[in-house]
Amino acid sequence: MDKPIYKRVVLKLSGEALKGDKSFGLDEETIMKIAEEVKGLQESGVEVAIVVGGGNFWRGRSSKEMDRTTADYMGMLATVINALAMQDALENIGVLTRVQTAIEMRQIAEPYIRRKAVRHLEKGRVVIFAAGTGNPYFTTDTTAALRAAEIESEVILLAKKGVDGVYDSDPQENPDAKKFNELKYKDVLNLELKVMDSTAASLCKDNNIPIIVFGIEQPENIKKVIFGAEIGTKLKED
Repeated sequence: MDKPIYKRVVLKLSGEALKGDKSFGLDEETIMKIAEEVKGLQESGVEVAIVVGGGNFWRGRSSKEMDRTTADYMGMLATVINALAMQDALENIGVLTRVQTAIEMRQIAEPYIRRKAVRHLEKGRVVIFAAGTGNPYFTTDTTAALRAAEIESEVILLAKKGVDGVYDSDPQENPDAKKFNELKYKDVLNLELKVMDSTAASLCKDNNIPIIVFGIEQPENIKKVIFGAEIGTKLKED
């Protein structure tokens, strides 16, 4: 297929996807490879919004003694670091971007405003959403689902590190784990598959937003998925 099958997409990048082979932080080579793929999508006429996680720096739910709300806000700040790194990589290769944060920090980013985000996309800018939803107790997967619904994205690209789709059990622990090529959201919820949290899955189900889960170790998979390649697992409503 020589044309993209989606016009507007949300690309969800976990923090782990941005650290490459490092145990912590950011890997500039990995980020640049992802940026090159995003540039290719933009040049193909695809409007791209990115939601970034922060797990390469901090995971709020992993803290044991800290107040959950405080830990979650720290995680939101970690996503801002990743968003700025992604913005810098994209602008270094000539891609216009805007970072929008759910928590206002005007010196470094715009506050999230839905209409401005849509207008940026229409003008050919890549919009990077940071700071999650701005609320504790919600993951960045839920952020991706929420922003996709708000900006009327046609699909969410859920780029995972260490797994190339959705399995019935952990493929790293069970060599006989079965990979699904396609799943309905009700199956994700009923089988309690750990591909994303239930709030995000329910949001996508209610708003009929498909998700494609695939491995990010080969960044070119981003473009392949957009151009219709049968990669990973597709989640959709009935």
